Amino acid sequence: MHAAVSTDPDDPIALAEALRPALLRVTRRLRQEANKEGLSALDALLLGEIKRKPGIGVCDLADQEQISRPTMSGHIKRFEAAGWIVRAGHAKDGRRSGLTITPAGLKALEAIRRRRNDWLAVRLAKLSPEARRELAAAAGPLLQLLKVDA
Repeated sequence: MHAAVSTDPDDPIALAEALRPALLRVTRRLRQEANKEGLSALDALLLGEIKRKPGIGVCDLADQEQISRPTMSGHIKRFEAAGWIVRAGHAKDGRRSGLTITPAGLKALEAIRRRRNDWLAVRLAKLSPEARRELAAAAGPLLQLLKVDA
């Protein structure tokens, strides 16, 4: 049994200690749900970024996600072979190409999103209304963590 950890909002270390294991475990389960669709969590992340930024280049995507360019190239070739993305000529530089998600890629991304949401919704429905309100209030600040410069 785990000892209770202080979640004093004025103590960032204690709050981090309380949140970290919960966030890691939930993230792990959501990754597992993505894997059930035949895509990794990284696949979903990359397809999502290509959807959000149509025309993004392979190098820019690699740099953004802090993945080596050769590794990213391998992912992109696999996505192309699966029919999830296509390369389009770059408007300003004919030597470069931008990436665009295809209808098949959108379908794969939607299947992952739906599976993850279904998994999460089933569990959320079992919580008390108060617990769901607390989680709803936490969603915004959790996203802000991604924007805070380290």
